[in-house]
Amino acid sequence: MFEIGIVQRTRTTPFYESIVKAGVKGFTVYNHMLLPTYFESAEADYWYLINGVSMWDVSCERQVEITGPDAFKLVTMMTPRNISKCKVGQGKYVPIVDHNGGMINDPILLKLAEDHYWLSIADTDVALWAKGLALGMGLDVKIGEPDVSPLAVQGPDADRVCADLLGDWIYDLKYFWFREYDLDGIPLVVQRSGWSKQGGLELYLRDGSKGNELWDKVAEAGKPYNIKPGSPSTIERIEHGLFSQGNDMTIENNPFEIGLGKYCAVDQEADFIGKAALQRIKAEGVTQKLVGVVLPDVTIKGISRWAPLTSSDGQAAGKITSLTYSPRLKKTIAFGMVPIEYTEIGTELIAHTDQGETAAVVHETPFIK
Repeated sequence: MFEIGIVQRTRTTPFYESIVKAGVKGFTVYNHMLLPTYFESAEADYWYLINGVSMWDVSCERQVEITGPDAFKLVTMMTPRNISKCKVGQGKYVPIVDHNGGMINDPILLKLAEDHYWLSIADTDVALWAKGLALGMGLDVKIGEPDVSPLAVQGPDADRVCADLLGDWIYDLKYFWFREYDLDGIPLVVQRSGWSKQGGLELYLRDGSKGNELWDKVAEAGKPYNIKPGSPSTIERIEHGLFSQGNDMTIENNPFEIGLGKYCAVDQEADFIGKAALQRIKAEGVTQKLVGVVLPDVTIKGISRWAPLTSSDGQAAGKITSLTYSPRLKKTIAFGMVPIEYTEIGTELIAHTDQGETAAVVHETPFIK
């Protein structure tokens, strides 16, 4: 049994009292903040997400707020995605890369006004990167972390829960679009988004003092639908081909290696950090790629997620980056970063796990469509 020491640099969330009361059994640390990992069990929480609706404390999806006359210029410099046509009230998935094209983060950009943006980030310190760029470029911007903490409602019944709570207008929200809303004095930004493929919304709480009040309101609205507390599901995300910053991609990987090339407008007129590097990588091609992998002979659910891979003749062939047992497929599935010569579907490799060697077959993603 392990414990996480909660100190000033390991922040609790506005929903902390509520998730403890709801029976949280595990945490990890994400963006220096606690992220619940499971309540009943990883598999039970997964089935609630797949078959009904669950609510997640994802306060750890911190916002990097960029405001000021040069806000658009800075955001444009930070991502290879062309955001010139992004409208107020719209969100976009935007890779952030360094000068070598390496992935720093893959946040959702929210445009709240012409001079006001949020970057809803994965687990790296994007604010420090943004501040460094702004200082070096002499930009007139203000960068900070606002009092904003998302609560996700995900699953097939998520829309009905949110409609009962907020109104039928939520059905008209397009993917990644959002609307500012006041729920009985609780200030929110409501966006159609969430780290699952089961559908749903994220309620960006703009006043941390009202966290437990918001949790109770969502829980009450969800009672007719048997809503359960949960958290982002590793099982569901791998089944549906969702990659994780820090696991499946790091600053050593570029967007083309992880299938994000469609978000890189390398020939756009606007300049951005890493433009020359990404132009070169696109022209020359990549030497490795992230692929799906099935381990057909593994039935035990707890093997290493970072197993080395080799070819049948013993040549190094990359590594497993994320792994899970899929209850729906009844097999162990994974992502792997492998050299380009091993990326063809059906390629047979060997995974060297902490339980011994086992077959690993390259598979298309998503595993479940």
